[in-house]
Amino acid sequence: MRRVVVTGIGALTPIGSNANDYWNGLKNGVSGAAPITRFDAEKFRTKFACEVKNFNAEDHFDRKEARKMDPFTQYALVVAEEAMQDSKLDLESIDNDRAGVIWGSGIGGLMTFQEEVKSYANNDNTPRFNPFFIPKMIADISAGYISIKYAFRGPNFVTVSACASATNALIDAMNYIRLGHMDIAISGGSEAAVTEAGIGGFNAMKALSERNDSPETASRPFDKDRDGFVLGEGAAALILEEYEHAKARGAKIYAELIGGGMSADAYHITAPHPEGLGATNVMKNALADANIKPEEVDYINVHGTSTPLGDVSETLAIKKIFGDHAYNLNISSTKSMTGHLLGAAGAIEAVACIKAMENSLVPPTINHFTDDENLDNKLNLTFNKAQEREIKVALSNTFGFGGHNTSIIFRKLED
Repeated sequence: MRRVVVTGIGALTPIGSNANDYWNGLKNGVSGAAPITRFDAEKFRTKFACEVKNFNAEDHFDRKEARKMDPFTQYALVVAEEAMQDSKLDLESIDNDRAGVIWGSGIGGLMTFQEEVKSYANNDNTPRFNPFFIPKMIADISAGYISIKYAFRGPNFVTVSACASATNALIDAMNYIRLGHMDIAISGGSEAAVTEAGIGGFNAMKALSERNDSPETASRPFDKDRDGFVLGEGAAALILEEYEHAKARGAKIYAELIGGGMSADAYHITAPHPEGLGATNVMKNALADANIKPEEVDYINVHGTSTPLGDVSETLAIKKIFGDHAYNLNISSTKSMTGHLLGAAGAIEAVACIKAMENSLVPPTINHFTDDENLDNKLNLTFNKAQEREIKVALSNTFGFGGHNTSIIFRKLED
């Protein structure tokens, strides 16, 4: 099969508004959590989140155009542009029929849906809806907008698998390039769920941390006192390109995307399998797809959401797959800093892996205070401070409600 490489990256996150600022936040252990500014959260059990900071849509779009887009689409277009600029692709010389967009979003336009329904409920039930209501809300519109901007006429769709969405998108894009259906893909994911509906819905599930007295320490994966995840928002984009195509144009190549795995827990709609069965299978599948041995992996960016059940089952799965090598790995959860970006998580964590490889530095799991006796404390979970390490192979896990599991593996390029 053809080889797939990364030739451009872009990111808009709660700890940095471009890929380099995001990396600086990661390596310095910066928390993106703070009191919610999007709405009055006083009556909510959780009053904080990891919001994108200082984002003004009109810095990027004409005012009239911006009003036609939900924030999750605005974020998608902003990071796609950064990644395209970074890739230095010449739009005049590429074959646009062989360039596609495969994006990921777990929810889509939640803000748009909430505002339209609220407006209807607050009037006399006369059905007055914005004509852009539906196209603003639907998750696939993000890929549509990106394709229109760059005239990419190849495969175009959005994957929806909850918090595994962006990684599913990257795997699909990789396979479409491998199989010869396209040469270039803009892939990644975006999410903008820090809304009344988003916070209230996850609160009702008791999924969110309620550590309102200390938002910046609330996301604490693998800590004994973790009490749920912190909702985040943002986006990241990767330019995936067929290796010979990238080489022929002299592109900067960040890494090779060598494999992806998918599995289902087939167990519960929101809880992970207690023994990590799905997580075990997905890493096993990714290693097989990449045709590498477990001992070749240096770093795992874990799903690690800071939930009591999920963190335990994922570490059990790592021990099953990697055996004694599990103790040689660096493992970290960058959600401790960014919060959980739901369907965009896989995209920003893919960028974290790539930057970690580029800089030979493992970003930390911040906010570790107390060991959890239910976890194997011999695992190197990279607590609180970044660690220097040459990373030749990095694996990223993302798991979603419904029992969806995905893993992808990057490798430093070898000719």
